[in-house]
Amino acid sequence: MTTNMSKSSDSRETLLLRSAPESSKISQKASEISCEVAVGRAVPVTAKLASQLSARRNQSLSTLPARDGVAEWLLVSVGTEQPPRLVSPALSFRPAPLAFMSLTPGMAMGGGGGGVGLVAAALAAVAATWLWAALVRLVWRPYATARAFARQGVRGLPHRPFRGHDKEVKAMLAAGSGETLDRGSHDFIPRVMPHYRAWMSRYGKVFLLGSGSPPSLCVGKFDMVNRILSDRTGLYAKVNPGPVILALLGMGLVLTEGEDWARHRRVVHPAFAMDKLKMMTGAMAACAAEVIRAWEARAAAAGGEVTVEVGEQFAELTADVISHTAFGSSYRQGKEVFLAQRELQVIAFTSIYNPSRVPGMQYAPTKSNMRRWKLERKVRDTLMAVIDERLAAAKEAAATGGYGSDLLGLMLEANAGEDGKRLMSMDEIIDECKTFFFAGHETTSHLLTWAMFLLGTHPEWQQRLREEVLRECGGAEAPISADALSQLKLVTMVLYETLRLYGPVTLTARRATADADLCGVKVPKGTSLLIPFAILHRDEEVWGADAGEFNPLRFRDGVRRATAHPNALLSFSIGPRSCIGQDFAMLEAKATLALILRRFTFEVAPEYVHAPADFLTLQPLQGLPVVLKLLDP
Repeated sequence: MTTNMSKSSDSRETLLLRSAPESSKISQKASEISCEVAVGRAVPVTAKLASQLSARRNQSLSTLPARDGVAEWLLVSVGTEQPPRLVSPALSFRPAPLAFMSLTPGMAMGGGGGGVGLVAAALAAVAATWLWAALVRLVWRPYATARAFARQGVRGLPHRPFRGHDKEVKAMLAAGSGETLDRGSHDFIPRVMPHYRAWMSRYGKVFLLGSGSPPSLCVGKFDMVNRILSDRTGLYAKVNPGPVILALLGMGLVLTEGEDWARHRRVVHPAFAMDKLKMMTGAMAACAAEVIRAWEARAAAAGGEVTVEVGEQFAELTADVISHTAFGSSYRQGKEVFLAQRELQVIAFTSIYNPSRVPGMQYAPTKSNMRRWKLERKVRDTLMAVIDERLAAAKEAAATGGYGSDLLGLMLEANAGEDGKRLMSMDEIIDECKTFFFAGHETTSHLLTWAMFLLGTHPEWQQRLREEVLRECGGAEAPISADALSQLKLVTMVLYETLRLYGPVTLTARRATADADLCGVKVPKGTSLLIPFAILHRDEEVWGADAGEFNPLRFRDGVRRATAHPNALLSFSIGPRSCIGQDFAMLEAKATLALILRRFTFEVAPEYVHAPADFLTLQPLQGLPVVLKLLDP
């Protein structure tokens, strides 16, 4: 590995360092110095310094450990009459050890230079490198990125490298959280996302958030959102959620990328095919019927009317449904997973929204983290026990070849493969169980809660749905079938409108994995793209002047014809990464509402406080008390 020496006007020669192994040495020659290093850069040196280097032909380069898997290269420039000075750090980072060459003033001036001076100079240079790299990352790159976006007409908040705009956001959230909404209002944005609305009104639907490196881009235009979510090339990837969210969701289908995602989908998708889901309708209806019978008993004992906090009841119901449909006879262990995940959700919310959080604290052995780790182990051990039991049973019943007809059984069957080679490890199966367990009960429970709120405040729609249910599903004693539920057009419209106004997820994020052209806007690699679902669902340019009102009829011709934009409803996302469990959620919600509508009329209780809040998912701040009145048999 050689370097080129060339004369310059100031009597300097240029030493060009090239890539080579880390354990390299400097060899001699005044006219040609051979120097092997990890990362290359050009260094001006004098002929006198070249001779000094040649005299140190066996001087080894110092090797320092990489920081977080990232290596940095430092260069120095030495003039005829001056000590070494910093030229520039390498701005390209590689996951290799850090090779470092330190030149002392003594070397530059012809002296020998002691070992202490060499070490001190090396440490000073490393510190200067890291400081420079930090300045580039925290100041220069965001500034340059903002200038590049500004030239394209995209404005945004000024960059603040350390605290960002936390103070402004907290002030707006505090101002909005103290207010409750009128029951006829569905605009919870001032409570949950006031800063996004304020910044959109100031900078437009697409704007930069001035924190992070590079800054994040808020995307509030449907054509750009459609491009991001419909991408099949991997250009817009899911963001790393961190260990707290991973403890809750697992690295399942929701978060995996690339080949891992394709492999997971091949295993999970068969379990959510509609013909398989129809077979689970009976279990869904049975779980809901048990809850409703308890309500009937309470109402009968109270003279035909009872107030029930349905939010908590639906959370337990949907957990019961997912336990039965996912784990079959092992549903009791499923309920243990549900309870552990409820606590993990509280820990995740507290961690994410902790105003005094310190970077890296999620890995420290704090009381909260130790509790999280204990719950993670409990969830894993419980799920592993269920899986081992199922595999053992399937092995004994090899003649019949059955893993079971529940979600876990269908997934294990698909995972076995035709040649008997497993597509996924058991840890990956466990992560998928964690994913559909949390997403399965959390999404449906809030969908049912908000649907009850909307029907309880719109009695005319409640009556229309009741008539449809009685017509298609029969009276209170008739069994509920999947085919009958598929005929409930008005119920489906109400559920879609519920998802539009009170979708469980208010915002999602993607990350550009390479430089991209997003509908004419040049987006640099690494940029976070924030998609505010809740705001997009209230865009009057897309949904019409009544975007803020409850109007299920907008979906009378289906989701794709509800607006001029075919993919305007984003509650289950769109494209290849859309929610694989959306049919499961809709089927469960229809079955539950049908059973309720056949037995009760209901209205929102007077004590209800309309204050939607975002606890990872959108839910009533103080629950939803509903007055249930028994219908005549």
